[in-house]
Amino acid sequence: MKMMTLRALFAGLVLSLMALPLMAAESDQRPEQMIRDSIKDLMTQIEGRETYFADNIDELKAIVDDSLEEVADFRYIAASVMGRYFGNATPQQRSRFVDTFRKTLIDTYTKGLVTFDYREIRVLDNQQASRYEDQASVAMEVVANDGSVYPVSYSLRLDNGQWKVVNVIVNGINLGLTFRNQFDQAMREHNRDYDAVIDGWAPELDVEELEQGGRA
Repeated sequence: MKMMTLRALFAGLVLSLMALPLMAAESDQRPEQMIRDSIKDLMTQIEGRETYFADNIDELKAIVDDSLEEVADFRYIAASVMGRYFGNATPQQRSRFVDTFRKTLIDTYTKGLVTFDYREIRVLDNQQASRYEDQASVAMEVVANDGSVYPVSYSLRLDNGQWKVVNVIVNGINLGLTFRNQFDQAMREHNRDYDAVIDGWAPELDVEELEQGGRA
């Protein structure tokens, strides 16, 4: 995959995540419609400012951080990434990993946003119904400049009346599961040294794997 296409994927991820805050205030409205409306409003504010944000990356990072605050359940996601190791971690280690995971995710998304290399981001009209009232998934597509189409699916759960993102699947690659496997590998390599793993946490996404896709 070309770097341009990878950035398109990350841009799509961030834009759709940043479009979700309305979900917290209007949980009775269908998630996909709120995302569709919010993306339209957001694009009006962002388009044409690529150069500015490229020169003011910290400002963009702050925008992403503030936007994700209300839409992503970082504590839930981090616990899922830690997986079977979560139970034996101290409260301090759990909290520290949440902060570290959040920072690395925001850094990754921000780097993808600075070029805005995509043609179109669209929420699909036909969404799969959820089996449970407190769970939802929203299917989207990111269309790269070369015409390639990459499916993106967000998993959300309703917590205290607010919809929160808990996982993302890009082109069939389950990012939550990918990060969990990487955490498990790091724990085995460091002989279950939680502090060493947290200090060195630097999640990786295989570019070729994202391009080729996989099973959700």
